[in-house]
Amino acid sequence: MPCEILVLYYSRHGAVKQMAQLVARGVEQVHGATARVRTVPSVSPVSEATAPAIPAEGPPYVELDDLTQCSALALGSPTRFGNMAAPLKHFLDSTSALWLSGALAGKPAAVFTSTSTMHGGQETTLISMILPLMHHGMLIVGVPYTEPDLATTASGGTPYGASHTAGIASDQPLSDHEKRLCAALGRRLAGIALKLA
Repeated sequence: MPCEILVLYYSRHGAVKQMAQLVARGVEQVHGATARVRTVPSVSPVSEATAPAIPAEGPPYVELDDLTQCSALALGSPTRFGNMAAPLKHFLDSTSALWLSGALAGKPAAVFTSTSTMHGGQETTLISMILPLMHHGMLIVGVPYTEPDLATTASGGTPYGASHTAGIASDQPLSDHEKRLCAALGRRLAGIALKLA
């Protein structure tokens, strides 16, 4: 049975979605691994507002079963003042039953993000996503400096996870370094998941 990696993300302007696709591509470059891409609905300040059960486009919304069935998790979010975006946090807040059962303990996990500026909170956003994963007992996988792009990038890229600098208008495309680091993160996560399987 293949090792399935859940690539779960929230994207507002499309950069994190593109990063998720690159991470998934990296996962699928590893023999025996497949990627399951999922997203989360936006949240609303109006408590009565609800999202449709199926998104109009893109991957399906994540369900708790996606987490229990996966061998590993790649989690992506744009930064919001140095923190993960509310829709992703809202979903993670609904995972208490998985925490109580230990369903995610021992599974590897990785994180990725996009910010408007180079110093717009890339590393703190990645850490904000790592914290709940550690509470679940997941094993955190970063990007090692054995990846040459990590030492030479002038855009995104951190040892905590893949990152992208999108620009104030969110119109800066992913650099070649950023693209390669996303794929490298997916390959590393899949490789570790297979070793643990």
